Amino acid sequence: MNFYNLLKEERKQTCFNIRNDIFLYLEHSEIGGIHPFFDDSDTYMRKAAYVAIGKIYRSHQAMRETIIKTLEKLMGDQSERVRQTAIYSCGEIATIEFDVVEPLLETGLHDKHHSIRNAVIGSLKTSGQKNPVPTLTFCKKHILSPDAEIRRQACHGLELRGRTHPQDVIDILKLLQFEKTKRVYDTLIHVLGQISYKKGCFRYVINQLKIWENKDLYPLVQNEIIEIHGRYEKFSEFTQQEIIDVFAKEHAKPV
Repeated sequence: MNFYNLLKEERKQTCFNIRNDIFLYLEHSEIGGIHPFFDDSDTYMRKAAYVAIGKIYRSHQAMRETIIKTLEKLMGDQSERVRQTAIYSCGEIATIEFDVVEPLLETGLHDKHHSIRNAVIGSLKTSGQKNPVPTLTFCKKHILSPDAEIRRQACHGLELRGRTHPQDVIDILKLLQFEKTKRVYDTLIHVLGQISYKKGCFRYVINQLKIWENKDLYPLVQNEIIEIHGRYEKFSEFTQQEIIDVFAKEHAKPV
């Protein structure tokens, strides 16, 4: 079944049915019944499954322990899709209770498959918006990991919180200012651009960057900020041209 081939009302009913089915399987501890939802080839069907897990977790406190145990088992599955969906389920739960899924997110950081590692990023973004304190603590804990891939995930996971509250993430991002691994460094530049375009963010971000020790980073972030303001101009506080003009005036100042 292709989720977006369905009519709007059919999609609603499908999500409702998936939630009911998963609830019943959880109630009877039938992990085999949940597995097909987590392993569906359709991304949006899997999304319906992990959103359902989050809703059940929030509304049925008595089932929370069962849900966590089920996710622990599913994280050991051979299917990348199943493990990915389990991690996204953790992201839904982490919006209200981070600590109970933290060990599973830790496992996801080290997964051999990129889709699970990227799901950790998505989950951190989700929880960072609604439950920032433990999420930011988690990212700070891992942002200087010896493993470059884990540093990348921790950095990227800060993005959505940073878009509306750059002051919450800037000091954590600063820890990567002398990053040597290109992929991580590029992610840092990307995130700094992403946290610059909403109201009240641009001047805060650039003023912070100006006092960082690594002066080579600032012009790279300038280019990213200009590009971001072009891409998201409808949602930005300033137009792309206004941003270009600000940076041009900086360059025109006498040394």
